[in-house]
Amino acid sequence: MTKKKALGRGLSALLSDTPNDDNLEVDNLPTSKVGATHTASEITHGITEILLDEIEVNPFQPRSHFDQSAIEELAESIRVHGIIQPITVRRLAERQYQLISGERRFQASKLAGLTAIPVYLRSANDQQMLEMALIENIQRENLNAIEIALSYQRLMSECNLRQEELGDRVGKNRSTVTNYLRLLKLPPDIQIAVRDNKLSMGHARAIINVENADQQLYIFKKAMGEELSVRKVEELVRELSQKAQSDSEKAAAPAAPASREIAQLQSKLSSYFGTRVVVKSDGKKGDIRIPFLSVEDLNRILDILKLYS
Repeated sequence: MTKKKALGRGLSALLSDTPNDDNLEVDNLPTSKVGATHTASEITHGITEILLDEIEVNPFQPRSHFDQSAIEELAESIRVHGIIQPITVRRLAERQYQLISGERRFQASKLAGLTAIPVYLRSANDQQMLEMALIENIQRENLNAIEIALSYQRLMSECNLRQEELGDRVGKNRSTVTNYLRLLKLPPDIQIAVRDNKLSMGHARAIINVENADQQLYIFKKAMGEELSVRKVEELVRELSQKAQSDSEKAAAPAAPASREIAQLQSKLSSYFGTRVVVKSDGKKGDIRIPFLSVEDLNRILDILKLYS
């Protein structure tokens, strides 16, 4: 069995020198705060210092939400101890840089009143930028499951990667990548709950096994309202799946041909209620079934029946 690349090794590979590093223009690079001029060695290997105003944020940043209180705490730590770990940037033009990783440190440094920040200066194209930002954040920022899924989706669509290649990039097997990507098929309300850490990925993975969106939302609301464990949600999903299979088998069973009168009654009732009404009778007794697709649809039928006061 082929062993997957470790996450750290993948990041190191992305941050390694490219064949064009030696061709970078260094004559006009700005000097650091202490007055030392950037050299080719500093560009690809060393740490230098750059003005915060010369750095723009990373457009490929996978994290969409930052905890402001955590950034304020980090800013206070920076005021006392300074920047312990440099951020990583790439050079776009003279005195113009773009953040690759370390946005929390970047924002906190601004808040702390710093004017310059130590950086690793790297050469990277857009695909490498996206890959670096993704791996760096997964490794250090603990992205929530939805942010990881969206980042995986971006890597696949924007960098033309297959799931196997994506797994190699981030050190995950294909099934793990697939489980994250499946979360993006859930209704928005459920995705938001996962994003905000109100619903665990385990709960979401159980819910995604139900195909009907209305049933997914039903399970989600029940799980949230009753604080159900992942195991309880899985049991609820199994019960609904078994019921759906049973209903499907019943629907597939051959039915006795309806009499002409019953068929006409079904047609009239279906037209009246705006849904397919089923009437069954053995000549003495029977039942009438009026299906509904959602709570709103049920309310519509009840309104037709004038059951509201």
